Amino acid sequence: QVQLVESGGGLVQAGGSLRLSCAASGRTFSNYVMNWFRQAPGKEREFVATINWSGGSTSYAGSVKGRFTISRDNAKNTVYLQMNSLKPEDTAVYYCNAGRVFGSMGDYWGQGTQVTVSS
Repeated sequence: QVQLVESGGGLVQAGGSLRLSCAASGRTFSNYVMNWFRQAPGKEREFVATINWSGGSTSYAGSVKGRFTISRDNAKNTVYLQMNSLKPEDTAVYYCNAGRVFGSMGDYWGQGTQVTVSS
């Protein structure tokens, strides 16, 4: 089992920045691919970004590419999502996700953190 706890969400104006964190515990963090997903009201959960075990490979949804950066610190068992140039359409609950296969949704989820971007 892997336990994931997100933090760092909040209310920000359009054009602003936030950094989300996801702290992992329970299993060897560096064995897991880490993902961020988000879910806006009335919409399905969607992929945002992924990072491989070492942090050497990343991939992003087209809607956030160039604005968001995913990173990880295996010594701290933490994955981050730096979000810049935020837009109102980025408003959603952001979820951390852990799995074994790069590019695929994993089995473990955090509880989510709310990000609200005002116009």
